[in-house]
Amino acid sequence: MSDTWTSLPPFLDTLAPDPGVPYINALFPASNDIPPVHVHWWPCKQGGHETPGTSLGHWRYFRIHTSGMTPRSRIFAPARRTSFNHALPFQIRNSLRVFDALSASFGVDTRIVIAGHSVGSWVALQVLKLRSAAVSGVFFLFPTITNIACTPNGQRLSRLFRPPFPRITSQIARVLCLVPLTILCRLFPEYPIPQAQVLRSFLLSPSSIFAAMTMAHDEMLNIRELDAATLDKYQHQICFYFAEKDDWVDRGRETILQVFRADPGTVKVVHGHRDIPHAFCINHSEELAAQCYEWLISGRFVRH
Repeated sequence: MSDTWTSLPPFLDTLAPDPGVPYINALFPASNDIPPVHVHWWPCKQGGHETPGTSLGHWRYFRIHTSGMTPRSRIFAPARRTSFNHALPFQIRNSLRVFDALSASFGVDTRIVIAGHSVGSWVALQVLKLRSAAVSGVFFLFPTITNIACTPNGQRLSRLFRPPFPRITSQIARVLCLVPLTILCRLFPEYPIPQAQVLRSFLLSPSSIFAAMTMAHDEMLNIRELDAATLDKYQHQICFYFAEKDDWVDRGRETILQVFRADPGTVKVVHGHRDIPHAFCINHSEELAAQCYEWLISGRFVRH
């Protein structure tokens, strides 16, 4: 049996190795009606060599320098959102499936920290609520966990997420295959080349566009009242990062912070620099990585 602390854990299947990246490409196998999911796995450092980075969603987007991580630290990240089912209940089930596999494989004494960005924060909140005894900490980055449809972006875009627009838009996007990367870079000058390549890959995938728009519609419908009770109950395990201006969160920030007004010192809250937007992964990955690393240190999840 392989050592789960120094190699791929038994609940993951190996995919073709890529020597150009610091993680292991792996497959989380299918179970019941949930299809297999492509994931990234960072094993612990070995032989004195440090794991150079980590990611949430994509390693180019979010790197955490892990020089302080212990020999028994590792990171798990979905490589991409599954396009099999776009409903939020499915995303919760899949996240719980992963969480339970991690807990079972590494044991009850393992400290598991969850990080979620945007609607990923809402999914992380559900995992905290349903697996609270096994969750050591949760990092909410630009959290869209209450009334997304009422935010400025929600009001502007929610109609475009309703049927039949996702299907129509995903099919029209096929013509974008004629647009070269150089033109896309001119249209989005703030995007570094790697991010522009990821954007182009997304725009050339009708199924990805349909999945994103369909799930956004589900978010508008179902992410409503704030689950203040869960936030209050587990406030000692929670960290928040908010943008100075965020049209996906907007007044939701004050609604969230109101939960902790009676005892503001119990939850860690960071109000980000005015230049760091909701979509931080385009140009501000390092800043958010540094903040998450600081939280890991202060929570004694890693050594300084």
